[in-house]
Parts: sequence; C-alpha cells; structure tokens
Amino acid sequence: MTQDVQFSAEANPFAAAEQVSATLGTLTDALFDEHTSRHPAASLSTPEPAEHPAAEALFGLPLAPNGPVHEALARLGTVITAGTARPGTGARVADRVTTALHHRYGGGAVRGAIADRGTTSAALFQLPVTGEFADAKLRPPFAPALAALAAGRQTRQPVELATGAGAEVRLVVPPGFHPLTSPGGPAGVSARTVPALAPDAAGDADGTGGTDRATVAAATELSAHLAEVAEELFSATGPEPRRDFAVITATLTDLLQDAGVRYAGVCALEQDGRASEATLVISLARHPLPITALATELATVRRHAEVWTVLLPAGPAAVLVEGRTVPVPGALAADGQRRWVVTSAVQAFVPLPDGGTVLCAQLSTAQPEDWELYTEAFAELLKSIQFGWDGETLGAPVAPAPTAAPPVPVPAPTAPTAPTAPTSDPTALAGTEPEERPVHLRGTPVRIPPADFNPFAPVAEEPVATAPAAEAAEPAPRKGTPVMIPPPDFDPFGISGTTTTTDAPAAQPTGGAPAPDPFGTTVAAEQKPDPFGTTVAAQGPAVPPPPSTPPLIPAQTAPVAAPAAESAERAPRKGTPVMIPPPDFDPFGISGTTTTTDGPEAAAEPEADAAPEHRPFG
Repeated sequence: MTQDVQFSAEANPFAAAEQVSATLGTLTDALFDEHTSRHPAASLSTPEPAEHPAAEALFGLPLAPNGPVHEALARLGTVITAGTARPGTGARVADRVTTALHHRYGGGAVRGAIADRGTTSAALFQLPVTGEFADAKLRPPFAPALAALAAGRQTRQPVELATGAGAEVRLVVPPGFHPLTSPGGPAGVSARTVPALAPDAAGDADGTGGTDRATVAAATELSAHLAEVAEELFSATGPEPRRDFAVITATLTDLLQDAGVRYAGVCALEQDGRASEATLVISLARHPLPITALATELATVRRHAEVWTVLLPAGPAAVLVEGRTVPVPGALAADGQRRWVVTSAVQAFVPLPDGGTVLCAQLSTAQPEDWELYTEAFAELLKSIQFGWDGETLGAPVAPAPTAAPPVPVPAPTAPTAPTAPTSDPTALAGTEPEERPVHLRGTPVRIPPADFNPFAPVAEEPVATAPAAEAAEPAPRKGTPVMIPPPDFDPFGISGTTTTTDAPAAQPTGGAPAPDPFGTTVAAEQKPDPFGTTVAAQGPAVPPPPSTPPLIPAQTAPVAAPAAESAERAPRKGTPVMIPPPDFDPFGISGTTTTTDGPEAAAEPEADAAPEHRPFG
C-alpha cells in the first residue's frame, strides 16, 4: 500500500493521530536545542504496582465523573482517563489560546511567522505535517520489553460503570513527559463545564465575547497550561523560545481535538551527557474489527512494519514497530531549510470492551540509540491500561439488508413438474412459499429435469386432434423460439422426394454380432428405439463400422461386379466422390512408367511381398 493510502483518513482511521505524532516530532526536532531543560533518563522509570497503592486500582482514584482528563500523582506519573461518553462540545479554542499567549509574552514575531499579520494559525508554520514510512532497513528492532508482552498473563475484567457511561480507559504516563493537552480536556468534558450564557447576558464584561463560558474556561486553562510547560522546557533561555513553543503548540489545539487525541506529550531527556527527545500520543478511534483481524490488516497494508499480537493485563492488543520519515518545514528550521528526519515508532492498538472503539498509543523518537529506553517505558504504560464499561456494545455498523436472496442449493425434484416460464410479475409469486421464490442470479436460467427423466425414451405419439386441447390448458404465452418436432419416421439422412419404407427388416451382415451404426441410421437387435424417430430400415449394403485396426485390402474382384454395385445405388448421393486406389497402387511409383512382373523372380514370390523396385525420388 502506498504512503498516500496508508496515512489517509479514508483507509486508516488512525491516520489523524499518526499525523499528530509526526507533527510533534517536527516540533521537538526544530525547537529543542542545547538550551532546553531536560530531565534525567531515570525519570522514565515507573514503580511496580505493588510499590504504589493506586497503581492497581486506577478507577478507585478520586476523579470526578466528568474530569479531569489527566492528573499527576506523586511517585506514580500522570493518570490519563478517556471515555467514549465524553467527546466534548467540539468548540474551537485555538484562536483564543494563541491570542492569549501572544498577549502574555508581549507580542512579537514567532519563528516562521510575520508579526502583526492577524490571527496566527498552524498553516503559517506549514503545519501539520504527514509522515511517510521509511525503508525496511531503517526499521527498529522489536525490543525485548515489547516482545515480553506476548507472554501469557492473567487479564483484568473491566470495571463496571453506570449505565450510559460508555467505555472508559485509564492508564499511567511516566513523569518524564510534558503534556501539551489541557488537564481538563476540551470544552464540555471536565468539571469546569458551566451552562452556556446568552450573548446579551454575558456581554464582554467577563471576557466571554458572546462565547459560552465553558469554552472560555477551557481556553483559559489551556493557555495557562501551555505557558507552564514552556517555562519548564525553556527555563534557562529567554522569553522568545518560550513564546515560540507555546504559540506554535497552541495552533495545533483544534487539530488534536479533531484527531480524537486524549493526550499528547513531549519528552526531553539527558542520557549519558547527550540530548534525547521523544513524543507520545494517545487517542481513541472507531474501528470495529477484532484484534486478530486488526493485526492481519496492519501486517497486510504495512509490509515495511513488524506487527505482533500481544496480551496485556487489559486484554489482547496489536503492537506495530516501524520507521518513519518526518519533514521539518523550512519555516521552523533554524537554518530555514526544509529537511527530513528518520524516527523510530512503536504503535499499540488496544480494543475497548464496547467492541467498536480502539485505544491507539504511539511513541516515536529520532534517537535510535535510546530505542530500548523508550520502549521499556512504553511497555509499562501498556501494562497500566485499565478499562471500565457499562455493558453496552457498539460493535460494527449494521449493513443494509441485501436486495436479493443469497444463492441456495436446489434439491433435485422427486417428480416431474410442468415447466414454468420466468416472470417478473410480483403477483404471480403471491401464493408461493418463501423458499420457492426464484433466486435472481447471474447466468442463463435452465430447468433441472426430474430424477426419473429418461432422455432416450421414445417420443409418445399424440394425435393432432389433441393439440388444441393442450394449447387451451396453457393459454399463457411461452418464451423462446418455436420449433417443429419431427415425426417418428423422419429420416434426416433420407433423399428429398423419396419414400422410406420399413417393411423389410434391416439386413444384418454375416460373421458375428451386428456392429453399431456410427451415423444412427440403423437399429441393432439389442439397441433401444431411437427417441428422435430418425432410424429406418437399411437400404442397400450396411455401412461398415469405423475400423479400429488398419483394414486388410481384399483381393481384386472381377470387373463385372462393379456395374451391379453401381446399379444398386443409382440414386444421387450427397458428398464428394473419391477414388479408392487399387491394391497394387504404388504411391512412390513414377508417373507414366509400367511395372512388369514377367521375370522368374516375380513368379517365385507374391507380388504383395515384393520389395519396391523403384526409388521414391526417381
């Protein structure tokens, strides 16, 4: 499958989330430098479930039913919660967030954009970007931490939720990642949701500008959150890198919401004195295929990737490892030149218990030397997944009922039935049973004969007077071409104008049993009557059967017998006359010469055994 099909939303329901992952990889490569504040690599390690009281019971945490979306817990990480019953209102908040961040940092031109050009959007930075699959040689190995997920283990039952809560998932993200999504989620899904106010009631006094207060609250919270993340990542630099990072990520807010992303984060680490970055994206998408069919589909359309089916504590999942190439736009690059970056990516697909939703978690890094470090953290993230469910199954969309019945085997009838012409009149089928309705299939309709049908039985002779009665019994017109059935004594090989007689029995040749006639014009003693009525008594000598061995040439007969044979066949015959050569015909003899047999040697030997005296080529 080509790259355009693989990363298209029509063929891949996870394409939008994969585009977000590629875009975040572009930001980390273009905006992170030696001045970026980094955590030690040990910050990715997470405690075992027995070391933290809340690790095994994430649904027992005191989180509000409608939020927050993620919350940081000491010594555990960030607990992410996402559900199918809280999609949000879909309100656009990107413009409001970018405007608030511009005002916070005092304005100015962001990297790759022109100052005072109006509303800042992602298109000004040539975002988002779409990744492409890299060559199979650049594919990272299936790390041991990921391969260990294929081992057998006991799975958890989903936590029972109240009716109408849908399916919900909770997991733990290591503390080394910085979330770029709001802790309260988009507008309409968190505890800060408030009833919308009318424009005349809200006014501009509270800064809503006619927008509902839930959307304003979500935009305000996200603006403060992105500014805080920028302060953490660029604490050792001036305000310009903080502003650039905060504003550019704010322009992607609506893109993340449309892609179904519930969490998006970046990681900046220091490993053995060198810089290392990674991105993490967690999303939900509708995909009703079971896990085995989903893994088969991934392995089929992504031949450059390696796909495994694993077993998590939350249930079966498919894990994909592949290499991707991500473009870095010239507007974001420090040197202004567009370039490509090869990243290593791991993607996990975990079906939710509702049967129609799939959790997609993907991690990517441009440092292949740190692949095992990040895959170990990713494996722990997958082990922490827990599900809650209200028992309602979504499943696959119901397909429309077919307009034609499927083909069914037709049993052989036990008694002959009268043939029925096909009809398109729906009233003609009103009295038939459902299983007797005709099946409209492609092909030529034929009538299956009854089980006791004898194709070689003689045709019953019917008087002409009964023909009108038969027609009256079936007044309906018949489809097809009318043909004339020949009489029983019809001879298709007879000569036109002659009369065929059947008074004398057929002459049987002597010397054994009668041979079958290959042309069907004679009737043997043990042969059944001809069903087509074309056999007659033989006139003249019987036609010999086709030879199974080369015939023996008989001795030459007297010339006087020829006129008698010709007189027996004075009637004109159809066909092309041929001349049968005499027994002493020499096909290799020279035309015009005469072969003599006057010598004594010729008298001593028969002429048939004599060797040819003439050379075939003269």
